[in-house]
Amino acid sequence: MSSKNKFGFAPLETKSAPTRRERSPGPMGAAVRDTAESLQEATEAKVEQRRRNAEDAKAFRTAQQDGLVLERLPVGNVKTDDLPRDRLQLDVLAQSDEMEELKASIRERGQKEPIEVYLDAAGVPQLKKGWRRLTALRQLLSETGDEAFTHVIARVEQFSQDRMSRYIDMVEENVVREDLTFAEMAQVAITAAQDDGVDEQDPSELVSRLYGALHKTKRSYIKAFVFMMTVLGDHLKFPKAISRNLGVDVSRAITNQAGVDVLLEKLDAATTAEAQNDVLAAFVKEAKAAPAQGQGEKPPRQKFEFYVGKTKVTAKEGECRIVSDRDFATLPKSALERAVAAFEAALNPQPRIR
Repeated sequence: MSSKNKFGFAPLETKSAPTRRERSPGPMGAAVRDTAESLQEATEAKVEQRRRNAEDAKAFRTAQQDGLVLERLPVGNVKTDDLPRDRLQLDVLAQSDEMEELKASIRERGQKEPIEVYLDAAGVPQLKKGWRRLTALRQLLSETGDEAFTHVIARVEQFSQDRMSRYIDMVEENVVREDLTFAEMAQVAITAAQDDGVDEQDPSELVSRLYGALHKTKRSYIKAFVFMMTVLGDHLKFPKAISRNLGVDVSRAITNQAGVDVLLEKLDAATTAEAQNDVLAAFVKEAKAAPAQGQGEKPPRQKFEFYVGKTKVTAKEGECRIVSDRDFATLPKSALERAVAAFEAALNPQPRIR
């Protein structure tokens, strides 16, 4: 069969396309290619590392703000002069057998529980929790000179708390451990009421805020100690030695019994905790016996004291003394006259307190 078409033309012959020669890169090209691939891998690795670093930094900041990050602070850098302690007679506690036991534990096993600090206005670490641990480390450093005791493990407060919250944090640990006496718990409320950074100035009201986690019965015991310690003040040389029942009974006796001035004189003469408690027990016994004597109406109290805010009021026969930070000499005479007139008007015709 002819390969020509009906017009007599033979099909055109097409030349096959020339095959493309494959070129392999030379040594220089291979080096450039490998470098580019390595650079891309390194760039991707760096991007991934930066992403992880950013996530880690965010997680660290969150943990730090939540108080989950511990720091090592030089023991000499932590101050204890801003927040009053929740313990009485710290100098005695520092030399106690209890302190020696804690030092022995830290010497053998190291510090296991961190202390808690916050930064004051000057950026100085101030102790919030852990006075015993900090004191034990300082004593060990002084006694041994061992570098193991130069730093204390601490949780640093990263956010600004109000003053009241710091008081609550301070007592919380010891209250849970039942490690504070009623006198110490009462003293915290009395001290906090005198703190300018606390918005409540009535120590009895502060008891409910400081010890809100405690049963109301236990809070009532603390309030009884607040009243007793406010009235007797520094005349109580050994308040920690007063048992719960004795403190509550003394508080009731002060409210209902004359002779507080005599009690104060006897307390001043007591030189031991046992002698102090004997004086208080005798005072309570006399108070309980007075109504049973059937000698008519009890005489009015000779004297009692209380606080209105930061103003101390002492009431006795023919005298009502007010002690305050205010300079009354700078006030106009007319203002004082109006205040005294209002005072007398408020008292009349109030019944006499018995």
